[in-house]
Amino acid sequence: MDKRELLENLKKEIETDKRLPLYGEVNLIFGEGDSEAEVMFIGEAPGFHEDKLGRPFVGQAGKLLDKLLTEIKWPRESVYITNIVKRRPPENRDPLPKEIKAYGPYLKKQIRIINPKIIALLGRFAMNYFLPTTKISLDHGKAYTLRGKIIYPLYHPAAALRSTAVLKELEADFKRLPKLLKWR
Repeated sequence: MDKRELLENLKKEIETDKRLPLYGEVNLIFGEGDSEAEVMFIGEAPGFHEDKLGRPFVGQAGKLLDKLLTEIKWPRESVYITNIVKRRPPENRDPLPKEIKAYGPYLKKQIRIINPKIIALLGRFAMNYFLPTTKISLDHGKAYTLRGKIIYPLYHPAAALRSTAVLKELEADFKRLPKLLKWR
């Protein structure tokens, strides 16, 4: 079975798992991109626009992510983009610990299938899932190694939309990604 088939099977498994929080309330936003991607971006949870369109990172934060990818000459289709929690929390609230815990095993399966060299973490929830003792304001843009993968925390694009200072940090951190990939 190739990676696309494995991902499709995993998506079906999540769609039918009635034990998952938010099951039946909103759309499943599984993830998208190249199943052979060397870089995987992981956010926290889908928002309003993602739920409506059925794709990750398509609202204003997604437009910024696309712009940042374009600036480093990486087509969106060349990376894989997903979230830890695969369904939109009500009122766009932060994902709850129990939601992160419930969807976590599925994220780990996604990572195993895609097997990226770099996992770029978008925001504090994604960062704390992998690096629980870190703080986004101190540790963004630092490369860590975990289970043979480069883990690279970044500010969430939504945070950068609210702060010019955060946007500058995110842009600088993003520009390091191609060098990290070559280093790997």
